[in-house]
Amino acid sequence: MAIAFRYAARSDVGRVRSKNDDSAYAGRHLAVVADGMGGHVGGDVASASAVMDLTSLDRPDHHGDGATVLTDEIQNANQNLAKLVLGNARLGGMGTTVTALLADQDELVVAHIGDSRAYRLRGDEFRQVTKDHTFVQRLIDEGRLRPDEAESHPHKNVLMRVLGDVDASPEIDVETLRPERGERWLLCSDGLNAVVRPETIHSVLGSTDDLNQIVDTLVELTLDRGAPDNVTVVVVQVFETDDTAPVPQAGEARGAVPDPEFARTSDEITGDAGTQGTAEAESSAAALRRDLAARPHLLVGAAANATQTGRIPTVSDSVLERRATLLQTSAPDTLADPRDVESALHRADATVPSPRRRRHRRAVAVLALATAGLLLVAGGWLTSGWISSQYYVGEQQGNVAIYNGVSQSLGPVSLSDLERATDLRVEDLPGFAQERVRNAIPAGSLEEAERIVRELRESVPEETPGPEPRPTGTVQRATASPTPSPAASPGGDG
Repeated sequence: MAIAFRYAARSDVGRVRSKNDDSAYAGRHLAVVADGMGGHVGGDVASASAVMDLTSLDRPDHHGDGATVLTDEIQNANQNLAKLVLGNARLGGMGTTVTALLADQDELVVAHIGDSRAYRLRGDEFRQVTKDHTFVQRLIDEGRLRPDEAESHPHKNVLMRVLGDVDASPEIDVETLRPERGERWLLCSDGLNAVVRPETIHSVLGSTDDLNQIVDTLVELTLDRGAPDNVTVVVVQVFETDDTAPVPQAGEARGAVPDPEFARTSDEITGDAGTQGTAEAESSAAALRRDLAARPHLLVGAAANATQTGRIPTVSDSVLERRATLLQTSAPDTLADPRDVESALHRADATVPSPRRRRHRRAVAVLALATAGLLLVAGGWLTSGWISSQYYVGEQQGNVAIYNGVSQSLGPVSLSDLERATDLRVEDLPGFAQERVRNAIPAGSLEEAERIVRELRESVPEETPGPEPRPTGTVQRATASPTPSPAASPGGDG
């Protein structure tokens, strides 16, 4: 007996973050939540790219070995993230969690990497199906840390496994289960479980048949508790496709309104990507939109912004370049159709100007050159002023350092100067943080650069008793620490 999903989804930037790095997809046969990371740029790219790469699995046909298919697609998404970094060095060090649920005939496949979670409610039984791939969870598993100590641990946000350009073949947890009709699943980013207790999640998940009301309630509870991080929630309910179950619920894609901050940062990362592959990206974006339009679904967060703006990840179904992910270099409203350009050039060549028109054109050309010269002088002065106001955190002889300027050069001329060196060794940082520093972490001011250095210091794992091997490929998720509201205190989730 084949199964499918009723579903609802919502994503919110939260009370503290300036942009949404979460992405999620919910459809009749697939649900995915991805929580991106990478600082000022990269997090939204990573989560949107990973989600886009999995959407083609939302189909009713038999996948064969569903666990293998889902795992392979997630590994392919990881390879695509590495390709994105090769095309744009500013994306270096980005990564994302992925938690996915696939309906494969009469089975459910759960795949997971990172610290986004999947919860299952079957009758009165409620449990967390996935295990967080964090440093503190490893300490708990080894008996070196009590679960009640995890929330106050200084390295609770250090991820041990994640998709990104750090590990070419990351280990993905995968499990195949036999579902019961009517059981519900909740996929969420850690923005939810960081402030809402499991008992409350359990209560809300079973409180009503309206799945949209469930996701709304969970997000609103998070916002009421301060929402220091982005929060994304997907709820699905299992039904049998050939019984009398209702048509799958597809609520509004709330949180999918184009985000100005997303557009601004995506412009920054695509601005120096060049035009190579633009035609392929355009074709891929159009194919992706057609594919999504052909079936009911919800897309929220950064992935929704990506499809609406056409800026970042798109998926190609080319057989020779299997599901290659490319950067869009222009917004749809400013991108010229190559055929229109070619047609205009042919029309111009076919027109023979008169001598009077040629004299007019020469005068216009002289005026244009004079104007261009003035603009170049003014532009150079403005550019110089802008560069001198920029900072970044990079590496200087093996140590973390703050630079004034931008991490680029014009031929032999460097566009930055060393502002301040620190005694923090790059090699002491988690692997993910090392990549970020070596690729330069941009900062809009000296104060912001100093804050980044402080966060890097905090990410260095403390010495722990016992033969704990130094973790490789770790990820330090940036966190905010607002004053907790009274509702977040023990017993406040009731």
